[in-house]
Amino acid sequence: MRLRIGVTRFKRRSARLAGAWNLARVASCTRVMPKMINLMVACAENRVMGRDNRLPWRIPEDSRFFHDQTAGKTIILGRICYQTWPRARQDDRRLIVITSDATLEREGVRVARSVPEALEIAEAMPGEIYVNGGERIFEEVLALSRPMRLHLTLVHAEVQGDRRFPEWRHLQWREVQRRESADENFSYTFLTLER
Repeated sequence: MRLRIGVTRFKRRSARLAGAWNLARVASCTRVMPKMINLMVACAENRVMGRDNRLPWRIPEDSRFFHDQTAGKTIILGRICYQTWPRARQDDRRLIVITSDATLEREGVRVARSVPEALEIAEAMPGEIYVNGGERIFEEVLALSRPMRLHLTLVHAEVQGDRRFPEWRHLQWREVQRRESADENFSYTFLTLER
């Protein structure tokens, strides 16, 4: 009988301690990890990615890759990128435009005033997060210490332009995929890098 009481006390105490441990464990496991950020960019060897609010080249294979990759995704982009991308609202993309112009908001298009606000909105939306530029937005996102994947089309040329992708080569990337390609005007490499 005495043994039974001791075992019962032991079981209750163990259950109480296990319950406390499990609550702490559950609390630590239920913190939501931020989603992976995917950056989509095409730039030349000299990092030029734009000229006069347009791409400084026409590479149909890269354009197809870009549209296929971003279809159905949550996209963060600046006002100029949004206004100069004719297909932005097609293919079930969920757009978050970083701008102070609230009149751009409509069905399928949210407006955020900053990168942190845009990321907060994107975290609450379904699916993957893609960042499609421009220059300042890429700078801010690359400075974040969170998981990200860079989908880079590196055009093997030096071109003139007024928008540059921020220097990325010094960051600690792991190459996940590489594919060489070319058209009649340019040779280029499709790279996927992660950190």
